[in-house]
Amino acid sequence: MSDLETFRQEIRSWLEENCPHSLRNPASQEEQVWGGRNIEFPNDDAKLWFERCVEKGYCVPDWPAEYGGAGFDAEQTAIFKEEMNRIKARAPQVNLGIWMVGPVILEFGTEEQKLEHLPKIARGEIRWCQGYSEPGAGSDLAGLQTRAEDKGDHFIVNGSKIWTSYADQADYIYCLVRTDPDAPKRDGITFLLFDMASEGVEAKPIELITGERHFCQTFFDNVEVPKKAVLGEINKGWTVAKRVLEFERNMMSDLGSTVASTLEPRGAAQRYLAQNENGELKDSVIREAIARHEVYKKSFDVTQQRMVDEFTHGAGNMNTAMIFKYCGTEEEKRKYELLLKIMGEKALGWNDNDHFADDELSVTLDWMGAKTHTIAGGTSEIQLNIIAKRVLGLPGVMS
Repeated sequence: MSDLETFRQEIRSWLEENCPHSLRNPASQEEQVWGGRNIEFPNDDAKLWFERCVEKGYCVPDWPAEYGGAGFDAEQTAIFKEEMNRIKARAPQVNLGIWMVGPVILEFGTEEQKLEHLPKIARGEIRWCQGYSEPGAGSDLAGLQTRAEDKGDHFIVNGSKIWTSYADQADYIYCLVRTDPDAPKRDGITFLLFDMASEGVEAKPIELITGERHFCQTFFDNVEVPKKAVLGEINKGWTVAKRVLEFERNMMSDLGSTVASTLEPRGAAQRYLAQNENGELKDSVIREAIARHEVYKKSFDVTQQRMVDEFTHGAGNMNTAMIFKYCGTEEEKRKYELLLKIMGEKALGWNDNDHFADDELSVTLDWMGAKTHTIAGGTSEIQLNIIAKRVLGLPGVMS
């Protein structure tokens, strides 16, 4: 037996022994465990699973052990993820620190910054939010205007960010600020890490049409941020920011793999699929649409696994994450359009529990949520522009 086969058996045995059976299925939003100073657990099994994974470094298996990880190499990490997926084990914690800012701290941070932030992320002690978009700078992110005035050993930050997910519950923010207003757009930007409890920081939730309030507008009023909070170099934050976007799109491509999933689990839609005596769908148009989705899903999974294998062997390209982000989230949107067609008038429910079942209302809300995934992490239109320029090499396309 090879070393990797032995490793797989060890991981498989550990998961079978330590992952509670109640957590071997997808988690609803209410069941997710977000790290943070005020961490909460939906049940005892979730707490037990979290503690066991923290102890082994399995919240961030590919991070070095000195920063709270398990120290796995690329092949071991791929095996770990495969074994987690095999039993449908839930992630022990959900945290932007794991997906986005942690990897760039590993890449750009000083040793002091790594030791300060990474173990806390790995142990679920700090929850992060992202300070990128502004009321006047969304897809054109480089047009941001939040200012950081140099005061010697610290900056004074003024301005606001918008669509800051869970900012009202986050402990720290990684934030883009303009430190040289006279420099060209992509220059003069600095990447800061600072505490959301700092004086002058205020996060106001934005109520969405779905009734959810996880987006916020975040205001900075003369916030004092020490110079040691700079990640990378002053006025060179755009380089770090682009790297974060690559990790975000990679995370969104994983999301695309999950959300562009089979139609089978959607019980509400299944009830309205008319079948003949042989169990075949009567509507040939719907039957063809479902088959098309399932073929797309299968090819998506196989191609994404090829991407993982390429990265494992050092031949990967981060540009492929943009392709998967675009393809996965657009297919998710098409999937929910199909589900609504299948459900007919039962897809018109909003909050009327007297006439609509909970799973029917859930599909409608998920349909609306699916549209947001084509915006978050860069709109589909922006993704296509970048793919055209960086992957296809087309001239005259903006990045």
